[in-house]
Amino acid sequence: MHTIKFGTDGVRGKANTAPIDALSMCRIGQAAARLVGPGALVFVGRDTRASGPMLEAALTAGLASGGANVLLAGVVPTAAVGLAVRERGAALGVMLTASHNPAVDNGIKFFGRSGDKLDEKEQDELQDRINANQIPDPGINIGRIDQTSAVQELYAQAVRASAPGTPLKGMHLVLDCANGAASFLAPEILREMGAKIDVLHANPDGKNINLECGSTAPQVLQQRVTALGADVGIAFDGDADRVLLVDEKGGLIDGDLLLASIARDWAERGLLRGETVVATHMSNLGLEVYLQGIGLKLERTSVGDRYVAARLNALGANLGGEQSGHLRMPDLCPSGDGLIAAVAALRVLGTASKPASVVLRPFSPLPQFMHNVARPDGHDPMGHPTIIKACQQAEEVLSDAGRLLVRPSGTEPLVRVMAECDNPHTARQAIKLVTDALDALG
Repeated sequence: MHTIKFGTDGVRGKANTAPIDALSMCRIGQAAARLVGPGALVFVGRDTRASGPMLEAALTAGLASGGANVLLAGVVPTAAVGLAVRERGAALGVMLTASHNPAVDNGIKFFGRSGDKLDEKEQDELQDRINANQIPDPGINIGRIDQTSAVQELYAQAVRASAPGTPLKGMHLVLDCANGAASFLAPEILREMGAKIDVLHANPDGKNINLECGSTAPQVLQQRVTALGADVGIAFDGDADRVLLVDEKGGLIDGDLLLASIARDWAERGLLRGETVVATHMSNLGLEVYLQGIGLKLERTSVGDRYVAARLNALGANLGGEQSGHLRMPDLCPSGDGLIAAVAALRVLGTASKPASVVLRPFSPLPQFMHNVARPDGHDPMGHPTIIKACQQAEEVLSDAGRLLVRPSGTEPLVRVMAECDNPHTARQAIKLVTDALDALG
């Protein structure tokens, strides 16, 4: 029996290989049903991967065999599942997705009653139940399985409500839907909000999700925005919980720039609670300096959406996110959503008389340099004396002119080494000290 361990954003792996196989999914479904109890309502959504229907069937069989009643939402953005859980009073939501990973991967994310992802304690309890591998009580009544369109409807309503009226009227937008979960809903919703829309990569075939498109490969989008003379490009990832924008010149606008733009707008309108923005240690130093300059505070947390959510909750703040474009606005949606984040930024642009390259680029980011080192054994090397010493040496090289971040990835078998510095030579020198030490460990 394969032991299942949750990462920073659920479980991911190669589809049809444990733990992302039919047997494991059935087992996960049975454990989730035990967690919520017989008769509980569970929403299940998925992205466009070819493995999605197979895994959905296995998961749903496990849930129903444990007595849970399942509503299948089909292909929807990840945030739509959490939203449906909250609005319909369900016990649990499940999304089958590997986010920005290639089509051969898949994964699973869980949402609790609040509509947000399970917190660490809840996730640990579910993980323990899965690995206990208990057989459902044969006396439990088998749960119902039904299809629903309510999830799509609730999600569309939430996006429209985040910016009432037709705030995008007159805007020319180009969407890159990554052949993923945004393909069917995002173009329709944005047209209803008044925008002129051109659409790229919205023909999923099960194998082309994130394939040379979307937020991880926005080059085609950048070219199309400038070729069409559009105002903005919008790039989603496979499950549409991340977004990057492209300005009219073809320049990328990442999560840090989006946070800065929205924070300024919300602060001016009295909407930003606590005059605070939450971001991770990966966020650019330029964001912190910019926010300080307009009287706002940046709270940093560990890398991962769940850590941003926990800090927002602890502070009572209402805006946070990651440089990758995974933004959180709990007043508008219980979990992070790419379309709602994009609409918030477009609303800022719509009230200005200047182009996106000016309005949505309020600061110049400090150059960041990144190198990934494979760790096939999956062990965390950060406590090793050699790595500790190498990090200290790298920080001395950077001195006060830059910043170093070394962390194991929460979703892939990698250690990510990032240096932030105006001088590329200094940054690379610092990174090499750490990567050489990591390579030496084998």
